[in-house]
Amino acid sequence: MRDISQNRIQSFAFVISVCVAVCLSLNFIPNYTEPKSASGGSETNLESRINPNTEPVASLVRLPDIGLLRAGAIVKYREQYQVTDSEDQAFKNINDLQKVKGIGPKTVQNISEWLTFE
Repeated sequence: MRDISQNRIQSFAFVISVCVAVCLSLNFIPNYTEPKSASGGSETNLESRINPNTEPVASLVRLPDIGLLRAGAIVKYREQYQVTDSEDQAFKNINDLQKVKGIGPKTVQNISEWLTFE
């Protein structure tokens, strides 16, 4: 009887310690969502504007609402466009980004202030 009681106590202590460890470890997991400002928009700290015609995926990911998949889609579209028309840029203005699958008018509106098309 004593062994059963001791096993229950040890099991309970183990469950509690695992829960505490999980709660503490949540502070070490990076937050991949953009923080929201008081106005409801995203805050993205960029040193300068990003040109979607030249920047790599790592730079494009820093834009609000652009994750790894959308950034990859932008680069893929740009590379395919440059193969067919090597002299022209894939994106001449902000609306050209809507040609990329997964990017619509709302996303374009959210990232417009962070882009340049030189």
